[in-house]
Amino acid sequence: QVQLVESGGGLVQAGGSLSLSCTASGQSFNSYAMGWFRQAPGKEREFVAAIWWSDDYILYGDSAQGRFTISRDNALKTVRLQMNSLRPEDTAVYYCARSPEITMDVTRWGSWGQGTQVTVSS
Repeated sequence: QVQLVESGGGLVQAGGSLSLSCTASGQSFNSYAMGWFRQAPGKEREFVAAIWWSDDYILYGDSAQGRFTISRDNALKTVRLQMNSLRPEDTAVYYCARSPEITMDVTRWGSWGQGTQVTVSS
């Protein structure tokens, strides 16, 4: 089994930046797509961004396009999400997950981390 642990969340003012990290332990990290998702209170879990194991294919959700950047370091078993120009509507718990395929379909992802809270104040 793989364990995913997110970190880097916090409180930031609108327009600010945060960098989230997700570190994996356990089974192989390199052969899976890694993704970031978020869930705000009362809302469904939403796809944010995903990156293929070889770095050559990246997907962004509409909310992340142009503001967030996903990257991974297979040697460190880490995937990062750099978030810029944050807005109050970005407030949510952010989760990382892995999948054998790169897809926006939340149901195709597993091995969820415990999440990290991001709060953007106006």
